[in-house]
Amino acid sequence: MQLSRRIEGITEGGSDGWDLFHRARAMQAAGQSVLDLTVGEHDRPTPRPILDAMHAAATAGHTGYTVAPGLPALRTAVAERVEARTGVPTRAENVLITAGGQAALFAAQMAVLDPGDRALHLDPYYATYPGTIRAAGGVPVTVPTRPEDGFQPRAPDVEAAAEGARTLLINTPNNPTGAVYDRATLEGLAELCRRRGLWLISDEVYDTQVWEGVHLSPRALPGMSERTLVAGSLSKSHAMTGSRLGWIVGPEAAIARMADLATVTTYGLPGFIQDAGLVALSDPALEAEIAAPFRRRRDLARRVLAGRPGLRLLPAQGAMYAMLDIRPTGMSGTVFAEALLDAHRIAAMPGESFGAAAAGHLRVALTLDDARLAEALEALATFAALTAARAGASA
Repeated sequence: MQLSRRIEGITEGGSDGWDLFHRARAMQAAGQSVLDLTVGEHDRPTPRPILDAMHAAATAGHTGYTVAPGLPALRTAVAERVEARTGVPTRAENVLITAGGQAALFAAQMAVLDPGDRALHLDPYYATYPGTIRAAGGVPVTVPTRPEDGFQPRAPDVEAAAEGARTLLINTPNNPTGAVYDRATLEGLAELCRRRGLWLISDEVYDTQVWEGVHLSPRALPGMSERTLVAGSLSKSHAMTGSRLGWIVGPEAAIARMADLATVTTYGLPGFIQDAGLVALSDPALEAEIAAPFRRRRDLARRVLAGRPGLRLLPAQGAMYAMLDIRPTGMSGTVFAEALLDAHRIAAMPGESFGAAAAGHLRVALTLDDARLAEALEALATFAALTAARAGASA
């Protein structure tokens, strides 16, 4: 029997970008030791107070159906957090609770795209972005950014691709590059969205992980609150990746229609998880505690990789990754990552998993404890130097 064009078109019959990750996990399942630097998964569990709240809520019986848009108390808590951080008046009616940030991104695209609409997103991009757009019926259109610009997008490049587009998806702090978009960049994109009539979808799941500069939500810019949908979650900020607790923030009318989507998809999230989310949001100090190791490891990566031949560490202003330019080795990111896994049992994501603009790069998740991370980075740097030397000798 033939499946739908929609479901078969999510990856267009090709890779979803996670091939090396799946290979590394298969090696681990087979009993091999792998230093895994592929995914943004914390090396610590969810904080105990959050787990205690989850357990208490479940054993108290909060295991039945909940309202599809999310518990009113949690929607209010998210709204208060967003208003405090951005200065934009935000009510519970501006918030939809979703099954993680990924479901928030899907809901946003579904809300504003009709089948065949062009949907802009920046390259490099988180690996799910094109598939999410296709799943919503849209046509993904990449707009490249450049390493020499620190992967900050240029408004004229977006303008050149904007004809006939309906949406622009951005992500700051950025995964995979670590770029934090500055005010001038965001103001240029906002002006373009207003003039072109674009919806702006802003993925802000790393808003607590800013090492340089300041995170600015584009929803806070003039004339943008009515055309911006913001995806957020507790996954990165509170080490709750498996709890799948996220949200979308936007105009009340859009959120009301997205609640209809929740009714026919997730039908709401478990009440005991939402109760735990309330506890998480009640202690702002947890956010700094969860973020601190990644700032420290960003600095560790700088120390280990500074001046090493065969690679260049790009400045990381935020998020939990290091982006390495390994083009001096003469290898693509994909070939280098596969060879590194074979030679040293170190798994890192090839830049090509995140788009053409990241070709010849490697994304390293700073998600091992400091000692093992330093060991992995030292081995990676030595491998890059030897590979670059061989490439130079054969040139």
